[in-house]
Amino acid sequence: MKNIKDYDLDTLKKELELLGEKPYRAEQIFKWLYVDKVKSFDEMTNLSLELRDKLNKSYDICNFNIEKKLESKDGTKKYLFGLQDGNAIESVLMEYHYGKSVCVSTQIGCKMGCKFCASTGIPFVRNLSAGEIVEQVIAIEQDNNCKISNVVFMGIGEPMDNYENVLTAIAILNNNKGMNIGARHISVSTSGVVPKIYEFADKNIQCTLSISLHSANNKIRSSMMPVNDVYNIEELIDACKYYTKKTNRRVSFEYALAKDNNDNLENAQELVELLKGMLCHVNLIPINKIENGKYKKSSLENIIRFRDYLNDHGIVATIRRELGSDIDAACGQLRRKNIKQTKD
Repeated sequence: MKNIKDYDLDTLKKELELLGEKPYRAEQIFKWLYVDKVKSFDEMTNLSLELRDKLNKSYDICNFNIEKKLESKDGTKKYLFGLQDGNAIESVLMEYHYGKSVCVSTQIGCKMGCKFCASTGIPFVRNLSAGEIVEQVIAIEQDNNCKISNVVFMGIGEPMDNYENVLTAIAILNNNKGMNIGARHISVSTSGVVPKIYEFADKNIQCTLSISLHSANNKIRSSMMPVNDVYNIEELIDACKYYTKKTNRRVSFEYALAKDNNDNLENAQELVELLKGMLCHVNLIPINKIENGKYKKSSLENIIRFRDYLNDHGIVATIRRELGSDIDAACGQLRRKNIKQTKD
């Protein structure tokens, strides 16, 4: 049965037409799903009984079960969601001064093999549908009786490897007749799938593009991120420059500092040379411990020195506030623990 949350509003109107219904019915359903957040078609009381019967026979409403929830001492919450096919994913709720932010997963498992990421240790099963991506935000809003202001596509999986479903999810989240989360409050991270960065730039949907960079040196980056063997740093930076030209939006570069690997001033100098003149921001991340991981966190003194070097040489850099590391909810630590995964 089809998940009705997999459709953005325009596509949902076409679905309703196939059922012999007027397009405005789609707007009513959209409001029930994303404003009222009902869990069944029977709750959609301004629809006729006949239409509700049609919907029940043709569609399902994806509702996640919370299998496990952990809360950090800093207020961060990590959710393990059980999916309808028996698989599971993790999502994170983070509190900031500007509002509440949810980090969503886009795949069950990941193909990228980044050596500093816990998702590397689990096999890829499948892409999440657009509705399954959006449902992470809905389920967290309902559990906390709150409004989510920001969404980051930085959980389990490579968003650009699930490109079409991610775009549909963004359209649903952004629609002002539904969840109404501004495009500039949505951030999409990629390890560097260059062709999709060009496509994303051409869409010009005004989301923030975050690049998981972690080194300005091809040898070091390839040792950390196998994707660099396919799309090297020079190709990646060309794609980022194209993105800024098309969108007039700055690129956010994620840089996880690992002790004695990519955290010395020579590495900082290489980064300055690579990014000089670009419309960008560098987000420095103290690398987080993962099971069987080989990298160790750089010292705070070293991280500050690295940041100051970048800023002193014209590259805007900040240190990301660490949230949820005590419950394995920080950057790179999501792993979908405790539920056996199944393939379709």
